[in-house]
Amino acid sequence: MKKSLFFFCLIFSSALLQAQTLPYLDPTQPLETRVDDLLGRMTLEEKASQINNTSPAIERLKVSAYNWWNEALHGVARAGLATSFPQPIGLAATFNDSAIYKMGVMISDEARAKYQQFVREGKHDLYEGLTFYSPNINIFRDPRWGRGHETYGEDPYLTGTMGVAFVKGMQGDDPNYFKTICTAKHFAVHSGPEPTRHVFNAEPPKEDLWETYLPAFKMLAQKGKVYSFMCAYNKLYGEPCCSNPFLLSDILRKQWGFKGFIATDCGAVYDMFVLQHTAKDSVEGMAKAIRAGVDNHCLGYVSAVIPAIQKGLLKESELDTAVARCLRARFKLGMFDSDKTNPYASIPYSVVNNKVHQQYALELAQQSIVLLKNKNNILPLPNNIRTIAVIGPNANDAEVQLGNYNGEPAHVITTLERIKNFLGNQANVLYQKGCYIVDTINYNRQLDFKPAIETANKADVVVFVGGISPRLEGEQLGVNVHGFNGGDKTNLELPAVQTALLKELKKTGKPIVLVLMNGSALSIDWENENIDGIIEAWYGGEAAGQAIADVLFGDYNPAGRLPITFYRSITDIPAFDDYSMKGKTYRYFEKPVLYPFGYGLSYTKFNYSNLRLSSPELNDRIRISLTVTNTGTMDGDEVVQLYVRQIGQRAIKELKGYQRVHLKKGEAKQLDFMLKRDDLLHYSAEKDGLATFPGKVELMIGASSQDIRLRSSFKIKNN
Repeated sequence: MKKSLFFFCLIFSSALLQAQTLPYLDPTQPLETRVDDLLGRMTLEEKASQINNTSPAIERLKVSAYNWWNEALHGVARAGLATSFPQPIGLAATFNDSAIYKMGVMISDEARAKYQQFVREGKHDLYEGLTFYSPNINIFRDPRWGRGHETYGEDPYLTGTMGVAFVKGMQGDDPNYFKTICTAKHFAVHSGPEPTRHVFNAEPPKEDLWETYLPAFKMLAQKGKVYSFMCAYNKLYGEPCCSNPFLLSDILRKQWGFKGFIATDCGAVYDMFVLQHTAKDSVEGMAKAIRAGVDNHCLGYVSAVIPAIQKGLLKESELDTAVARCLRARFKLGMFDSDKTNPYASIPYSVVNNKVHQQYALELAQQSIVLLKNKNNILPLPNNIRTIAVIGPNANDAEVQLGNYNGEPAHVITTLERIKNFLGNQANVLYQKGCYIVDTINYNRQLDFKPAIETANKADVVVFVGGISPRLEGEQLGVNVHGFNGGDKTNLELPAVQTALLKELKKTGKPIVLVLMNGSALSIDWENENIDGIIEAWYGGEAAGQAIADVLFGDYNPAGRLPITFYRSITDIPAFDDYSMKGKTYRYFEKPVLYPFGYGLSYTKFNYSNLRLSSPELNDRIRISLTVTNTGTMDGDEVVQLYVRQIGQRAIKELKGYQRVHLKKGEAKQLDFMLKRDDLLHYSAEKDGLATFPGKVELMIGASSQDIRLRSSFKIKNN
């Protein structure tokens, strides 16, 4: 009996030793050796199972279950406690990519800590992994699009630089391991309308494809080294993006050198055979997607993969390529190694929504706020104010501030709460909601407005906190009320009930400050003409209310800038489903606007001077220098913006650089920009891609796309 037990122990120990030294379990082996070894040990059925977003465990190979679908648009989302930073449209308004990088580091700290805790608890479910379907770098080409607030605005350069900063902060800088993996979405030409997003066929002019819709994705692939792309639902030039070799193979992998994995948007293969009719069933749909370059299928059809191989629609080697890309990502996340070798595995759970992150959520909310109007310097409000009336549907609505794809912070500070705390016993704070965001059934304006008007009459100043809501503008929402349809807007005005109440409040003769919470441009023409002060606060995250109050009372000098154009009327812009950029965004729009791209006021003033170019000609690169001086009475930030216009090209002007700089009153700083040939690419029909053209380039430095302070020019020479 003892002899048998001895041999059993020997055999068991040998098997254990062998398992420990298998190449794919040996962290000292090269990555490709490990991937190939594990792939070679899988059966066909096991390989097919690993390309869905829900990848089951393969216990015999020590492969744990994993769900690839997670969200982190502006904080870890849908998984309980997490810091909620401003919605991306607000992040873009900071014009501060280094701040976005720092935020990405914080979000990924929380993501890692939560993941390691889930693993300790044996959890591998939805929203518990390390692969995040963020950032959304589609171009916000039309203010009607309901998901525009998930993006970094209308400009390709701003979008690209913000996205690169986010990705670098999220993915980390370790040479062996990813902290998390980001997914750049939705590739490509995906920007509404929401009700038709599963079926529409985008056919933009090639010039717009290459100069507007693709540049940010290229920046993330090449400069950000993002390790995942998500193909969009829609068709591009007749072929669904998720079965489009032109996009996924020719451009992304061959031209841009992308080495990571491609995931579908959730249910994209279903769309192919049910809605788009480009595949006859799931078998053909899966085969087309994999052959085009898709590696991971969110809500895909694993059971269709082997039949596709059996029918000759797909080669096993093509499946192997997809599986290898997925495995490679898991190896690079450290999922097959001891936590002791992974520097990110030891991040403590206590980092989640800690005081440091809460404070930074406040700082970003402050930086995102745009001062749109300040008649007679009504702002900042005086410290000796006796009675203030806080009115409006968003004044005490914590949910609105969080946007969408959000986590659940420990506390959300509303504007009303912060004003009360800020003023304490110094002043009397009166509150009335006044109205809902939109008119509701059986709504009686005269009756419901009365308490708000009475409250305003008792106050020295009225702060009206309105706007719209992510419950009205967002991803494929089941909403159909006046001004909104399916998540999109059908007009650009502030909801009529709010304007009606503002008109009644105006009759009281009391000064009014309008605070807007919204994720898209509004045509607030009446408000701009009649309201004393206007603040754009976006969906500012958990600390939005504190940031707003800090701006209202002068504890923070606002310096946010608009990442989108505020048009005067919806009639000024082309049809929503027109994917040509003609007549859209500051780059191609020639009519007067309400507030231009890059616009924002300050409580101080800045002077621009001493513009210098290192050369009158651009060969490889050219350095641009200038001096900015704070000539006002308060310390503050200025956002210096560099635009170019190349003679002979279609764009009116194009952002090619920006710097947010803090200056004390009276302080001056020299700023330097660098332009390279690759920064001045335009579409070449001969090349069917981007190229540099010789010619004259006008250089513009300013405080917005229309407030140009300094001008010069240079020439691009032939190489």
